[in-house]
Amino acid sequence: MRVWGVVLAAAFLIAAPAGAQTPLPLVPVPASVQRLPQDFIVMNGTAISAHGKGAAAAARLLSERVRTDRGLVLPLAGRGAIRIERDKSLKGDEAYRLTVDQRGIRIAAATDAGLLHGAMTLAQLLSPDSRFGQPVTVPGLRIDDAPRFRWRGYMADVARHFQPIDSLKKSVDQMAALKLNMLHLHLSDDQGWRVEIRRYPELTRIGAWRTEPNAGGVPPRRYGGFYTQAQLKDLVAYAAERGITIVPEIDLPGHAQAVVASYPELGVFGDRPQVSGDWGVNPYLIDPGPKGVAFVKNVLDEIMAIFPGPYIHLGGDEAIKDQWQRSPRVQALMKQEGIKSENALQSYLIREFDSYLRAHGRRLIGWDEILEGGGLPRSATVMSWQGEKGAIEASKEGHDVVLSPAPTLYLDNLQSWLPDEPPMRPANPAMTLETVYNYDAMPKEIAPADRGHVLGAQMNAWSEYLVTPERVQWATFPRLAAFAEGAWSPKEARDFRGFLDRLEPQVVRWRREGVIAADSAFAVAYALDGERSVAVKSGRARLALSNQTEHGTIRYTLDGSVPTAASPVYAQPLTVKTGTVIRAATFGTSGTLLSAPRAFGTSVASLLATGTNGLSACTGGIELRFGLTPDAPEFAPAYNSNIFDACLVWRNAPLSAARGFTIDVARLPRNLGLAHDFTKVKAYYPATRFGELVVRATGCDATPIATFPLPDPATAPNRFSFSDKLPESTSDGDLCMTFTAPNSDPIYVVGGVQLRPN
Repeated sequence: MRVWGVVLAAAFLIAAPAGAQTPLPLVPVPASVQRLPQDFIVMNGTAISAHGKGAAAAARLLSERVRTDRGLVLPLAGRGAIRIERDKSLKGDEAYRLTVDQRGIRIAAATDAGLLHGAMTLAQLLSPDSRFGQPVTVPGLRIDDAPRFRWRGYMADVARHFQPIDSLKKSVDQMAALKLNMLHLHLSDDQGWRVEIRRYPELTRIGAWRTEPNAGGVPPRRYGGFYTQAQLKDLVAYAAERGITIVPEIDLPGHAQAVVASYPELGVFGDRPQVSGDWGVNPYLIDPGPKGVAFVKNVLDEIMAIFPGPYIHLGGDEAIKDQWQRSPRVQALMKQEGIKSENALQSYLIREFDSYLRAHGRRLIGWDEILEGGGLPRSATVMSWQGEKGAIEASKEGHDVVLSPAPTLYLDNLQSWLPDEPPMRPANPAMTLETVYNYDAMPKEIAPADRGHVLGAQMNAWSEYLVTPERVQWATFPRLAAFAEGAWSPKEARDFRGFLDRLEPQVVRWRREGVIAADSAFAVAYALDGERSVAVKSGRARLALSNQTEHGTIRYTLDGSVPTAASPVYAQPLTVKTGTVIRAATFGTSGTLLSAPRAFGTSVASLLATGTNGLSACTGGIELRFGLTPDAPEFAPAYNSNIFDACLVWRNAPLSAARGFTIDVARLPRNLGLAHDFTKVKAYYPATRFGELVVRATGCDATPIATFPLPDPATAPNRFSFSDKLPESTSDGDLCMTFTAPNSDPIYVVGGVQLRPN
């Protein structure tokens, strides 16, 4: 019977009742599908039979997911039309076979992981649309499936912002559904230590808590949390039942400020900093001498007792070596050991810990900086985040590698430039759903002889700006589904347009499961055709509507109502009278709402206004997109800022249609660990005590049209506005806004500009 030789382009299609071809509703797409002649109907009460612990676990998870996603109750029984059973003839640690014919459905695999993957595939087949509670006709087919890569990972950064155990379990559930198998927990950083270590209780009594940086106007808050060992062991068991291995990370020798805040004697100079509230790179390193080494080994003993998986991640990233360079004691240690550089000293530590882990049957993995000092043991695995260079170099040297390049696989990067995106790390261009989908984790620069060292790939949800589980989910989905297909499916089978079709039922599943998935890939964006001032003066506006993926059907209304599947279809730019509010949303092929409605107002006030997304950096690019405070849980407000130059510009602003302006300003904490980049921050000379906002109407080198002294941060609210008149006969042009506050003071940003009409 021809199975693995089936033409992959047809592997995702099933025969619909009318003879049409519709996508098999699966993400990721299987390696091979063969159509069989007769279908099988699954309805409420269809039983699942499973024998053995692994099969029973897969059956239970299948039943739970189908109950949630479809509303069908599939009881477990000794005999059932759905059978999950071990078949040792199937090869591959995670391979499975799923067969559907008139007799029923059979999932077979040689391993527990394979049985689970087959169960998750069947769960998707049983929820192909939004007809909740209705029987499902499953097409006759045979799927033979196995992953492309062994490492299909997702990293949760719980150090910067803590996630409750229940939210991590929810992530595990979603990983299992997408056939991801490695959950990397970033458990320590400058901003917090999150795991109970019984030998060192101060790590959680002190190191797990920080005071939120403050810019005045908001009382400082205490932030933090940690996991007990019992909680983490429970999470390990929960993940293992779902085929997922947890990889714990204790970051060292840098990103160690929470450690030194807890135990100053473990630092280089013995001083006690606060647990950091700054994002970025801070100077604190662990002591590389006997005290520091003993501490790490003691911590590793307890970490290994919690996490039984083969890999322990020891970070190694962004460890600026100033403290080691300035310490006579550390320099003496280097001389004694014959170590020529501080990077080599880091490698010395990595070798020591690699040997310790190997003696306990474990493997060290670290970020690609662990290559920098040379002499890395071949047993160490390299996770390449600074592009792909680290993976290419490490594979040549015989190391296993995991691809995790920034910015493509960094989920904290913006996925669109829509005005309502929450605070995240800006990327220009945005790290869109298609960008993630198109990433291939086998760089062509890796020689064929070295490709066996590529374990796979991983997406990272760094959480400086992902404050809550809801914000984490928004950043993660649906991009994690796009990544999962690249990590699991054969390269030849991947097709972004087909993926979008298959994503539609997955969007429905996420909603059933309470997952807050971003709709950025489908949300309607508006583009005004022509100048805003012309629209104001003519009383008419012409707008083009689009979405990022060009998928689905855009429907709109002009009467203020919410668009529905019966609303007019957008086909060409709309010309409307000023004052009209256009509301639009994207609908899928089956009428599924793929995006929340977005509105565009064409009133004179709307046309003469811009939010933070309408502003550009005067020099360079937008560096960060902040919330009002570092730990603010809300999606809005968000403020774009170039952290290296406090100058923003509204390009080609409709000034000729206005006679005055109001600028909304916010004052934010300057919680930035810039390390050696601190010299790049442009300094303006403040002419008043707290600096000024200087406004220019025809470019950033023009004569100011207004200057507003900034208020005292200690007494003024952190949101305020300034208003003034425009000079007569001002023509359209760049409205430039520069803050001259000292760089030691908070960051000032523009939330929006409102022009007043003539």
